Formats: sequence, C-alpha cells, structure tokens
Amino acid sequence: MSWALFAHQADVGVRGLGASAAEAFAGAATALTAAICDPATVAPRVPVAIACEAPELELLLLDWLNALIYEMAVRRMLFSRFEVSIEGTRLTATAWGEPVEAARHQPAAEAKGASFCELKVGRTPDGGWLAQCVVDV
Repeated sequence: MSWALFAHQADVGVRGLGASAAEAFAGAATALTAAICDPATVAPRVPVAIACEAPELELLLLDWLNALIYEMAVRRMLFSRFEVSIEGTRLTATAWGEPVEAARHQPAAEAKGASFCELKVGRTPDGGWLAQCVVDV
C-alpha cells in the first residue's frame, strides 16, 4: 500500500494505491491524515470501527473518507493505521489513532469533506488499484 497527496487549487487531493481496492482505500485514508499532519506523529492507540455501504466503489470511497472525517471531528482524533475489508460495495474497517495534541501533531488544516472532484477508483495499468479524490480543507 502507498499513498500520495496531489495539488488541487485551494483543496488537496488524496490518493491511495494498493494490490487490492481495500489497500488503496487504506492508502487514501493515510493520505487524508497526511493532509492534516505527519501520519508518523500519530500513535495507533485507540481502535474505531467504521462501516459503510454504497451502490458503487467510487461512492464507497467518498463514504469511507467522510466517515473518517466525521470520526476525527466528533472524537477529536487523528488516525494513522487502517485495516479495511471490502466485499462488493460494503466496507468494514478499523482505524487506529489517538486524540489530537496540537503541540505534537501540529495540524496544518482541517478536513471538511471528500468531494466528487477527481474521484476515481479502479485498476491501474500494472494490475493494482487506485483510489483518489479531492478533499475540502
């Protein structure tokens, strides 16, 4: 699994790559954290279960990232480790993280929501998976 950020006007793009759709979704989640702070500064102490379902994989990615953004906001947490399972268009996952400590995590932005902009989920030419979209910050 790998992740990357990509520039997009005032917002930020998040991208996950993996051998499976689940790995690519986990990578996109790591990129979401990276848009806020350095994921290496977030200790995976507290597990949070997340489940969502959508009619297609692209919408499932939006639901997944928006569920993470919701959990970050209501729990005042950041996440750094993700275990994702996808069966059809149903996702179950555990995200591990810890409460935000501004001095240590030095958050650079607040994620407000995943958008349809640049939304793509699918196979890459090398047979892997890509999951990406733009996140409003």
